[in-house]
Amino acid sequence: MQPKVMMKKKNISASKASLILFLCQIVSALDVPLDLLQPPTITQQSPKDYIVDPRENIVIQCEAKGKPPPSFSWTRNGTHFDIDKDALVTMKPNSGTLVINIMNGGKAEAYEGVYQCTARNERGAAISNNIVIRPSRSPLWTKEKLEPNQVREGDSLVLHCRPPVGLPPPIIFWMDNAFQRLPQSERVSQGLNGDLYFSNVQPEDTREDYICYARFNHTQTIQQKQPISVKVFSMDSLNDTIAANLSDTDIYGAKPVTERQPVLLTPTGSTSTKVELRGNVLLLECIAAGLPTPVIRWIKEGGELPANRTFFENFKKTLKIIDVSEADSGNYKCIARNTLGSAHHVISVTVKAAPYWITAPRNLVLSPGEDGMLICRANGNPKPDISWLANGVPIAIAPEDPSRKVDGDTIIFSHVQERSSAVYQCNASNEYGYLLANAFVNVLAEPPRILTPANKLYQVIADSPALLDCAYFGSPKPEIEWFKGVKGSILRGNEYVFHDNGTLEIPVAQKDSTGTYTCVARNELGKIQNEVQLEVKDPTMIIKQPEYKVIQRYGQVSFECIIKHDSTLLPTVIWLKDNDELPDDERFLVGKDNLTIMNVTDKDDGTYTCIVNTTLDSVSASAVLTVVARPNPPFDLELTGQLERSVELSWVPGDENNSPITNFVIEFEDGLHEPGVWHYQTEVPGTQTTVQLKLSPYVSYSFRVIAVNEIGRSQPSEPSEQYLTKSANPDENPSNVQGIGSEPDNLVITWESLRGFQSNGPGLQYKVSWRQKDVDDEWTSVIVANVSKYIVSGTPTFVPYEIKVQALNDLGYAPEPLEVIGHSGEDLPMVAPGNVQVHVINSTLAKVHWDPVPLKTVRGHLQGYKVYYWKVQSLSRRSRRHVEKKILTFRGNKTFGMLPGLEPYSSYKLNVRVVNGKGEGPASPDKVFKTPEGVPSSPSFLKITNPTLDSLTLEWGSPTHPNGVLTSYILKFQPINNTHELGPLVEIRIPANESSLILKNLNYSTRYKFYFNAQTSVGSGSQITEEAVTIMDEAMASRQVDIATQGWFIGLMCAVALLILILLIVCFIRRNKGGKYPVKEKEDAHADPEIQPMKEDDGTFGEYSDAEDHKPLKKGSRTPSDRTVKKEDSDDSLVDYGEGVNGQFNEDGSFIGQYSGKKEKEPAEGNESSEAPSPVNAMNSFV
Repeated sequence: MQPKVMMKKKNISASKASLILFLCQIVSALDVPLDLLQPPTITQQSPKDYIVDPRENIVIQCEAKGKPPPSFSWTRNGTHFDIDKDALVTMKPNSGTLVINIMNGGKAEAYEGVYQCTARNERGAAISNNIVIRPSRSPLWTKEKLEPNQVREGDSLVLHCRPPVGLPPPIIFWMDNAFQRLPQSERVSQGLNGDLYFSNVQPEDTREDYICYARFNHTQTIQQKQPISVKVFSMDSLNDTIAANLSDTDIYGAKPVTERQPVLLTPTGSTSTKVELRGNVLLLECIAAGLPTPVIRWIKEGGELPANRTFFENFKKTLKIIDVSEADSGNYKCIARNTLGSAHHVISVTVKAAPYWITAPRNLVLSPGEDGMLICRANGNPKPDISWLANGVPIAIAPEDPSRKVDGDTIIFSHVQERSSAVYQCNASNEYGYLLANAFVNVLAEPPRILTPANKLYQVIADSPALLDCAYFGSPKPEIEWFKGVKGSILRGNEYVFHDNGTLEIPVAQKDSTGTYTCVARNELGKIQNEVQLEVKDPTMIIKQPEYKVIQRYGQVSFECIIKHDSTLLPTVIWLKDNDELPDDERFLVGKDNLTIMNVTDKDDGTYTCIVNTTLDSVSASAVLTVVARPNPPFDLELTGQLERSVELSWVPGDENNSPITNFVIEFEDGLHEPGVWHYQTEVPGTQTTVQLKLSPYVSYSFRVIAVNEIGRSQPSEPSEQYLTKSANPDENPSNVQGIGSEPDNLVITWESLRGFQSNGPGLQYKVSWRQKDVDDEWTSVIVANVSKYIVSGTPTFVPYEIKVQALNDLGYAPEPLEVIGHSGEDLPMVAPGNVQVHVINSTLAKVHWDPVPLKTVRGHLQGYKVYYWKVQSLSRRSRRHVEKKILTFRGNKTFGMLPGLEPYSSYKLNVRVVNGKGEGPASPDKVFKTPEGVPSSPSFLKITNPTLDSLTLEWGSPTHPNGVLTSYILKFQPINNTHELGPLVEIRIPANESSLILKNLNYSTRYKFYFNAQTSVGSGSQITEEAVTIMDEAMASRQVDIATQGWFIGLMCAVALLILILLIVCFIRRNKGGKYPVKEKEDAHADPEIQPMKEDDGTFGEYSDAEDHKPLKKGSRTPSDRTVKKEDSDDSLVDYGEGVNGQFNEDGSFIGQYSGKKEKEPAEGNESSEAPSPVNAMNSFV
């Protein structure tokens, strides 16, 4: 489904709204202000054909305006109606409206007639239409005796309504005694005349309460006809009746229901005529009898049915064409067709026309001496006659006026004077009706006046038309000019449109169109001007429209509607669902710029529209919400075409819930063998609703259908009816037949049993047969019950057998089964692999070879070979340890393999064994082999002790895994200076039998890094690293210790720590308040060279430096109180140079460390390491 997003926009100041305003202004421009002399104008009157309720007062309207106010009089049936002589008739004050008081004893029938109102003043007289007053009538049905209708099944029937003639005609409908409308269809329908037509009757049409009702809307009454009884005789009931009265030897039987080709019930004959008036609704009807029920089709001979105006009603039996015109005249053919033939009827339609205006006369305002004309043009079929009246009198007998000349449908006025003022009536009539129009000629001499209020404010949206009103009046007609601004020039050009009624139109208003506009009206009697204001606003826009959404049932969905609008306009946002208000449901949450629907249900499916309204414009955007879900289950499952091995299943799909059904899954239940268990049968595409199913014999089938769409599977349908198929021989034999011995002297034959529905009948058994392969033996067979295993005993060890298993039941055997090859039981292999050879590749890898054993000695399925190997001893250590054997398995008939993960310089043994399904055979003789030397592991430890001013003592342990004979140790070391740079690298080779070394001639108070590893003849092993520091001069160390233990020094350190704590607290408080350190300005003015100011960018303190060299103290050089150096406290901690540090200070300030080495890469000279100053130096620099 393609996404659907719609956007609509309309400006109230444009399009339809502007057109309506413009037309209103044209009308108002012709109106004479009521403070000026003018002839009467009829403003309101009752309809020409006025049907009144006889129970209520009759009100005949006649309202008019004029100056002076007009007086009113009435005629009835062409003669003067003296209302003063009838106490029941009154005229409303200042009005011509008559009120006939029926409710006080009058009778409406006494006042039937044709009424006409005349409104008159000194300038003329206007008349109303002829108003025909008729009281409505709702007569009762005449009494009649209705005989029951007895009809044979399949025949046609017409039940006549024949309602009483009422005014206006009643509305007809058929109901039963329970006031329920009778159902109608293509077969049974009501005609335009109210009769009920049956194209063919069925037994279910039998009933005794067919009642025709007539509703008279004007009097709000309903009349009821007597019930009509219909009894339909079916052929089955008729045959039963005949059979009850005849002997068994008689031949009887009524004819079955016979199908008939269509015959038209209405209209009768082959042709008819119809006359309709222009503008009315044309209704043509064709109802046909026939069996099967005929279908109606309409055509227009020699043309097409009018598009957009043609509708079909009453199951296409009625053709409806609205707003007909002369072009709709012609021959219309209805065709009734069923499988046996067709019938047709041609209706010749003629469209006549009551008079209608082409140009209706309009009021004419002239100044003395001017010319003018009244035009009255009408058309109709037949063409109407035009006649003129002056002040309600035929113009031929009206007082003469020298300025007036009648020329057919036109009256021409020349050099009029004030006495020429009058009201003229134009009457256009033909046999189908008449038109009457009043138009006055008013001769006035008036200076211009502007009727639009001064400084009226117009507001429009940019890029839409602006219509500035300048309603005016004057006689002679004033000329209108427009100016922009107080002293602007006259407006001209294509960017403006000047309308005859004075309106200035700016077709495309822009922001710079805003301002003051001046309208000037002038004629020979004077001049007047008026100012109006125009404001052009930015259009309202939806910048983020709602988007098409697909959501699963019970989910949540949101539509966005983000708007942009002029800041001076106040928008309101309304959400609609399917062009109606949102449901009153708390699940619908309307936010500022979105609509959220919680827990979506199927009813929420539809189109959601966001409408943004301001006082000037309105925009909307719509999006479709599609709620999807798993389909509803199929229903109405039906089995047809039942055969022994097949059946046709059909069903009706359930609702797909807006996600197309992709396929249907059909499952079956075997109620005979596995009741309650459903099995997969097949599946078909989602467009298919029937399927031919293959069946098995002796199964009690029930089927169910599951619909599937993209969301998931539906619930299963209700099961179909059961269908039991007949028994038959089995169609198939057991599958997965195997023969595998469990002991050396047996053969176990197994198979997968047939399922219940595969048995095809009762008494399912199996015929098991076997014989030794490649031996000329007969088959041995046995019949067993419905099991899945049989054991043959006394077989030779591991020999092949031919095996087959055949199904049978009470009706016979299945087809001949296929043979499979099995083997009797296996035994352990008899011999070990020979000629085992080992080739040592390197110190950790060896390759072993062996000869395969003869297959006959395997006595089973050869699975492979196993190599057992174990370390006897290390050649570098003579001590033995616990022997741990390792096993490698090589699948198949492989005769070599690799032994990885060996230890260097060691002695190993191995043997090889063959493996079959039963187990392992005997082992080959042990084979001894040795691995060569390798490089040693790192020394087990490295300790540095006894630091002095110029020496350090190193102690170490031999490698845990020497992997050969140690030849020497390699010691490398280099100093680390205060800038963490590594000094020159010194290398010393130490004999392998040494375990300690004293390094002398070292620099005092210097850190050294050591790299230590062992060597064999193969090469160097992994190294271990460690660091240590020589002590400083003893006198200096003593002085440092003395200072550090003095009370004043401890007090100073506490004061400094307290000061730092206070500064930190103040800093954090100021930082949280968004301010800066409050004493910053003072620090800037009185800077302490030993204390750096706090950084402004991150709110931290600057580093402290020594007064002598001004070098920054590195972070982490401070030593904690427990005199340990932690990794997380310092990036340059001693922890970086070993896996563990547990250092402490002696009383003389020397550093004692216990180091354990860690592996590092081979050192290189240069800046590859950094130094952390010793804890004592750090403390000394702080002081």
